[in-house]
Amino acid sequence: MKREFDPDLPELMDLAVLENGKPSAELERDLANLRWLNRYFGAYSILHRFLKRWFWKRPYGGPLLRVLDLATGEGDLPRELVLWCRERSIPVTVDAIDMNEATLAVARERSRDFPEITFQQGDIRNWGSGSWELVLCSLALHHFSEDDALLVMSNARRLSSHQLLIADLERNSIGAFGIWLLTALLLREPMTKHDARISIRRAFSFNEFHSLATRAGWKQFGHARFPVTRQALWIDRVSG
Repeated sequence: MKREFDPDLPELMDLAVLENGKPSAELERDLANLRWLNRYFGAYSILHRFLKRWFWKRPYGGPLLRVLDLATGEGDLPRELVLWCRERSIPVTVDAIDMNEATLAVARERSRDFPEITFQQGDIRNWGSGSWELVLCSLALHHFSEDDALLVMSNARRLSSHQLLIADLERNSIGAFGIWLLTALLLREPMTKHDARISIRRAFSFNEFHSLATRAGWKQFGHARFPVTRQALWIDRVSG
């Protein structure tokens, strides 16, 4: 199954704009659908897996955990991370970055009870100076051309001082059929249906994803498949 990426045919959520200063109802429904998918189709479970791997033994009331979330969307993963840290009395701050101002408006509204999270608009291909202990990027690379995906991965590595986790869909025929079926029977809103169906076709295969990390200068990284039609790349300790 060949990758189908056309920069002239973006996902509808990427085209969303503020209308009279507010996000559209269609965008809000789409982002709610994505939150549901993240919870029940793998994004949350991947996040929890690596939080446990890296921070399970972090001491009570220990040093501040500084996290950067690239392409945050409506901020559901940062909120889930903050809840996990609150349960363990781990002090945390999250800088959450997204390019789309309409999406950020939804994220800020849905994160009013999470003062640990700061939202900023920016291009994740080159955004940022300084470093964060943990850098995350979930379900974003399929929005980019191969060259731009390399820029995102290189930038994410540059900004991480310790741990790094990038997760996305894995392009395959089974996943494409599953998403088609899901959007035919359940998630039938036009924006969600359109974007979900092209997302899986714009995603990278398992081998392509691994190659991107190598070409972006990642070293000593892990790469594995996860349910459902997900894959992740990670570095336990950034060096060099």
